[in-house]
Amino acid sequence: MADDALHDRIHALVEEEHDLRERHAGQGLDDRERERLRQVEVQLDQTWDLMRRRNARREAGQDPSAEAERDPSTVEGYLQ
Repeated sequence: MADDALHDRIHALVEEEHDLRERHAGQGLDDRERERLRQVEVQLDQTWDLMRRRNARREAGQDPSAEAERDPSTVEGYLQ
């Protein structure tokens, strides 16, 4: 995935996350919306992870396209 496409994906996911949170501020989300919010958060983590790894490869003089999106269990298992 090209950097522009990654940026577009991040932007769209952030907009959806904000929309879900703002639309139901004070009311809470139903089960379907909570699940969708969780999916969006995971997809954002995956996409940011991929972008950071692509940037690291680029800075090291390597081919950034060699990086691929990691599975959710890997990305969500990182220690903060």
